Amino acid sequence: MFDDTPRPHTYEALTPDVVLDALSDLGIEVDGRLTALSSYENRVYQAMLADNSSVVAKFYRPERWSDAQILEEHSFATELMDEEVPLVGPLTLRGKTLHHAHGFAFSVSPRRGGRMPELDDAEVLEWIGRFIARIHNVGAQHNFATRPTLDVNTFAIESRDWLMDSRIIPMDQQTEWLAVCDQAIDMAQEKFAAYPALHIRLHGDCHPGNILWTPTDLPNGGPHFVDLDDARMGPAIQDLWMLLSGERAQRTQQLAMLLDGYEQMRELNRSELALIEPLRTLRLIHYSAWLARRKDDPAFVQHFSWFGSSDYWAGQTHMLVEQCEAMQEEPLYA
Repeated sequence: MFDDTPRPHTYEALTPDVVLDALSDLGIEVDGRLTALSSYENRVYQAMLADNSSVVAKFYRPERWSDAQILEEHSFATELMDEEVPLVGPLTLRGKTLHHAHGFAFSVSPRRGGRMPELDDAEVLEWIGRFIARIHNVGAQHNFATRPTLDVNTFAIESRDWLMDSRIIPMDQQTEWLAVCDQAIDMAQEKFAAYPALHIRLHGDCHPGNILWTPTDLPNGGPHFVDLDDARMGPAIQDLWMLLSGERAQRTQQLAMLLDGYEQMRELNRSELALIEPLRTLRLIHYSAWLARRKDDPAFVQHFSWFGSSDYWAGQTHMLVEQCEAMQEEPLYA
């Protein structure tokens, strides 16, 4: 007989006491004040210390990354910080950056404040472009050994197949979504074949929310990068296109500003501009699978209650149709 009894999610065991005890066991003098920070993938907390300073504890989603993959993320962060790239990386505590408590892997980082950058400001975009280039200069020095590559197979084909095998998509939307998804994947594959790109270590998820800006009149003001959780191998343009928004003319202008800064520090293979819309397509397909894999997480149920409806999948089909059209247009040029 099928058992549909709800089962507790793994994160339900991550109580405030577990978090505070884990930090205390590392010799961190917490004072009991704990604030959950916004994070849909992991669980992230700001913990206040006895001296009224604070740290940020990140408890990784179980079974997403292996310890070896997390340590590669930490090693990349260390390389970047050694090159004075403004990145918030994990602290080394008792000789390690990765720790374990009650079945959870976690790290501890210094707390850095800031706000999202003003992406309509030419100086801001140029500044961010320079720092992304510096990330890529470090990222190109050697490859990841255990973290995956962003390509059509890992982001789109595997996501599509998992969604179909899991029977996530409502029957009234499945046929149309699959047909358009297959068409989009075929077009993306053609683009990647026509414009092969050098794969380097990337930030991987360089959207505006992962760049914090502090006033430039403060020490170390300007942008600093957070959250290397999605670091992987891929084309350099992946870390640039998510900072573009608006109509084509606006995106073209933003791209020019980013590249003004980027190419002061590193040359970009301009043929990768043809991969912007294919990469956007891969992310769209991958995002649906990412949500579906987390549909039983209580935090996701709270924030993504709309996911999985027929209207949701009809909307996804429409967006994939638009992406097929976008992939047929001339690439952005700057």
